[in-house]
Amino acid sequence: MAAAACVPVRVCHQEIVRFDLEIKAAVQDIRDCPGPLSALAELNAAVKEKFRHLRGRIQELEQMAKEQDKESEKQALLREVENHKKQMLSNQAAWRKANLACKIAIDNSEKDQLLQGRDSLRQRKTTKESLAESASNITESLMGISRMMSQQVQQSEETVQTLANSSRTILEANEEFKSMSGTIQLGRKLITKYNRRELTDKLLIFLALALFLATVLYILKKRLFPFL
Repeated sequence: MAAAACVPVRVCHQEIVRFDLEIKAAVQDIRDCPGPLSALAELNAAVKEKFRHLRGRIQELEQMAKEQDKESEKQALLREVENHKKQMLSNQAAWRKANLACKIAIDNSEKDQLLQGRDSLRQRKTTKESLAESASNITESLMGISRMMSQQVQQSEETVQTLANSSRTILEANEEFKSMSGTIQLGRKLITKYNRRELTDKLLIFLALALFLATVLYILKKRLFPFL
């Protein structure tokens, strides 16, 4: 009976070792899990299933140990069962620690993402404020340019008006010159007519011409230089 029981015992022992190694690997996966919590929950579900199988195999091994005929074999198997139980308790402690470390890491990651999101929102807000300030400055600059252009237009209108007044003054002076032309021609005739007179006539003509020139200068002065 003991020889027949060796095969199941060996197989059970191998399965216990296999589940133990798989649990250790799964615990390491939990420790390295980057998140999210749903992924962590899936890993924990798999670990729970492996622990269930491991616990069942240990119980089977313990039952086989109790059924051994030889006391020495029975005690040896019971010692193995006790070692497997201790190893299972150690794995459970490591599992809890891995879950705690993973949850802390996920919480820290979520906090960092939240802070980054706040920084991004703050940066976008700052950018919007900067754009609004730039738009306000551009608007003020355009308004300043518009005022400057308006002043330039007004000055141009005043210049055009001044030129128009000057043109009218020149036209009026031209008319005066035309009217004076006839007077000058008449004076020439008088000079020619009385050219034969003596010194007195020449003096009178000279005085008349001087008076005429003074009159012309006075008119030109009043027309062209009214401010003098």
